Amino acid sequence: MLVETPIRQYSRAEYLAQEETAEYRSEYHNGEIVAMTGGSLNHNQIIINLIIALTLPLREQNYQVYTSDLRLWIPRYNEYTYPDILIIKDEPIFEERRTDTVINPSIIFEVFSKSTSSRDRGDKFTFYRSLPEFQEYILIDQYQSHIEQFSKTKEGNWLFSESDDEEGILTLVSANCQIPYRQIYDRVTFEKPTV
Repeated sequence: MLVETPIRQYSRAEYLAQEETAEYRSEYHNGEIVAMTGGSLNHNQIIINLIIALTLPLREQNYQVYTSDLRLWIPRYNEYTYPDILIIKDEPIFEERRTDTVINPSIIFEVFSKSTSSRDRGDKFTFYRSLPEFQEYILIDQYQSHIEQFSKTKEGNWLFSESDDEEGILTLVSANCQIPYRQIYDRVTFEKPTV
């Protein structure tokens, strides 16, 4: 007879205390602590390229660009995540009594991997949509030129667009900013398909 060991449930306080001393970051999924996977060279390069492309044009519009060191709290789903890039309009609103956890992103970028693509497109997008200030979600493929974009309309609906065009331009709907795909993928080496 096979006996399953129940997954230990942690309180938010236990998770946050563990994160303060942990060598590696973890996310919190409704009581479960899940270690984050390591990033690849492509993943890292795309994030650097996005930070460079986004920071100046968005700063002039009073947006702040943050990397995955800033934690996001999603109260409705009892979730803590670390988006790859998190953009906040005006001032950050912090979780009560914390200065390392925000609750008001306007735009989120995730650079997905084979192991994270389902969660980034599924649960995480569901969680992020529960945040009132959240307006735009961009998913970047690190293995090929492919970008998916979800934009919230004035009516509260979400529009989806995607492109594989290496000469394409990513236009943020919620902010006045355009980034050529070539700039996003600068110095990124795609794997050659095996025959």
